[in-house]
Amino acid sequence: MHIATSGSKVDISKESLTAKFASKFSKILKLGDVVFLYGDIGAGKTTFVKYLINSLEKKKKIKLSEITSPTFSILNEYEIKGLTIRHYDLFRIKKTLEIKNIGLYDNSHNFVSFIEWPEKVKKKFKSKYSLFFKHNSRSGKRLIEFR
Repeated sequence: MHIATSGSKVDISKESLTAKFASKFSKILKLGDVVFLYGDIGAGKTTFVKYLINSLEKKKKIKLSEITSPTFSILNEYEIKGLTIRHYDLFRIKKTLEIKNIGLYDNSHNFVSFIEWPEKVKKKFKSKYSLFFKHNSRSGKRLIEFR
């Protein structure tokens, strides 16, 4: 399914646009995929993950989860009828060893993983997408660049 080409930008200035793109993006994900989410605080990374997970839950006709930022817990995990989604926020991680200790690399082929602040990840993943969230605070414009 074609949702964007590398380098293309998607407008997510309204939450409805974020939800629409997240729903489309959810259709291409498969076990083992790792999605790197780049962008400043408040750029829309967690909102995107929320709409993506809720979109999958709607398709499976299960109760929608409350999706929160894993900033303090570092990892939130969601089960959607046989699909496990791991949502990491590495903002507070200071050392590479901490990343190893949170299980980021353990059995990653059994999950779909979303990683906020992936600049801290040194290991390569086979199946990876990179989404760059841009926010212009003066204009209110928000974009996702797909790579």
